[in-house]
Amino acid sequence: MTTKIDNGVTFDVIIVGAGFGGLYMLHRLRGMGLTARVYEMGDNVGGTWYWNRYPGARCDAESLAYSFSFDPDLEQEWQWSERYATQPEILRYAEHVAKRYDLLRDIRFERKVSEAHYDENAARWQVRTEAGDSAGARFLVMATGCLSVPMVPDIPGLDDFAGACYQASMWPHEGVDFSGQHVGVIGTGSSAIQAIPVMAEQAAHLTVFQRTPNFSVPAHNAPLDPNWVAAFKQHYREHRRLEKLGLESGFGGLEIEPQEQAPLAESAEALSDAQLHALLEERWQKGGAFFLSAVGDFLINERTNERIAEFVRGKIRSIVADPETAEALCPTSHPIGTKRICVDTDYYATYNRDNVTLVNLRKEPIERITPTGIALQGRQVDFDTLVLATGFDAMTGALLNIDIRGSNGQALSEKWAAGPRTYLGLMMAGFPNLFTITGPGSPSVLSNMLVSIEQHVDFICDLLVHMQSAGREVVQTSLQAEDGWVAHVNEVADATLFPRGGSWYLGANVPGKPRVFMPYAAGVGAYRQICDGVAADGYRGFELN
Repeated sequence: MTTKIDNGVTFDVIIVGAGFGGLYMLHRLRGMGLTARVYEMGDNVGGTWYWNRYPGARCDAESLAYSFSFDPDLEQEWQWSERYATQPEILRYAEHVAKRYDLLRDIRFERKVSEAHYDENAARWQVRTEAGDSAGARFLVMATGCLSVPMVPDIPGLDDFAGACYQASMWPHEGVDFSGQHVGVIGTGSSAIQAIPVMAEQAAHLTVFQRTPNFSVPAHNAPLDPNWVAAFKQHYREHRRLEKLGLESGFGGLEIEPQEQAPLAESAEALSDAQLHALLEERWQKGGAFFLSAVGDFLINERTNERIAEFVRGKIRSIVADPETAEALCPTSHPIGTKRICVDTDYYATYNRDNVTLVNLRKEPIERITPTGIALQGRQVDFDTLVLATGFDAMTGALLNIDIRGSNGQALSEKWAAGPRTYLGLMMAGFPNLFTITGPGSPSVLSNMLVSIEQHVDFICDLLVHMQSAGREVVQTSLQAEDGWVAHVNEVADATLFPRGGSWYLGANVPGKPRVFMPYAAGVGAYRQICDGVAADGYRGFELN
């Protein structure tokens, strides 16, 4: 770890964040002969997999798909141990990548970027960190991640709690031992659904405070068979090609032989309940979020969606022994898939344990947090330790936490006051030479993130090569291109059930945040095709000077 301060240094590119996006960006820039500096808030690489160390944290994409594809040697040499990798294993993979490609020498750790201002006269970004670094660069790449700013709930009395309090996404690196403790956890999103079964095995008693139940499907996680993996890796290049086209999702259902993961049925309209049940049961038994793609129109046909949702509710009722608890765990307020589907190991079965209690906050709202627990309307629930699994200020939070100012001193916070606006999720009008990796307006969180990260980095690097060959120093997008893309993103989302989800996709979990559907819902295949067309047309929508 270095403590050296960058003072007045100039690079070709400054990258913010040393997660998978920042690491691959640095690797590509190195290969182009460009100088780069990465500033990372943590003291190690890994991004979200550095911070999210809560019990049970693991990826919801299969390990063999949630990994870099840019180097065939890397994918052959790295051996994943489980179908769905745990956080420690993914972090080890990130560390391996950083060391294998000698990336650490250009990364400054424990550097939280506080401001990035564009100097129009010099055509240069000036970046400062809270540690005192001051550096300039022609290009600035924000690899800050989509799920990197925790949402702390606005509950009266939170600071009054006298016991230990932990945020799921800022978990102590030394871990937490819940043995013999009474634990309260607020939240039942993806992090909580992974953590609750693990915490329940340790704690003397676990009380789960749930406002909105989420749909979850089984992971059916298991150790990987080395012989199966060896056979799979013989076809790795074709698997990667299908992933990039969106024809193989990586969210379950991987087979040795590459094959397009087509829906089992295009629509449920012509299927009897028994026929639909059989299709869904087949996907349920395979495990993973791949379950949702059993029927092709589940996100556009309300009847199909409700039938699939009722199948999952039936599963919940069959697993959870207490009928009242089972009904409380059944989501009814949003169509299935319009919030991120969760993937679990024994989540619903955990509520059959004698040491687990579910509190339905729809019936018993929280009045305040007290020094010893939580005061509900009419009663008090005491515990020793409080866990906040309350999600993230997704997609925009990390960017808006930095004082980013573009042309004429315009603040990004002002530009995005009514919601994020980008061209292709890559660039904002008025912010020259500034790129966002998997930003709002791209498939990002609706996709296998490694696929989207690589596609964005490759697009940016190809654009830089194009600029160099054309002798251009500055690139920016036009307001017209930005407006057109925002309209298209909204049009695609509005053709689906997504806007009815009330999810963090819309910013609905953050009080006061504008309600804008942020990801691009048409998928990585359609998005890649659009980006390739933009590049082939001389980078249509980008202005080069």
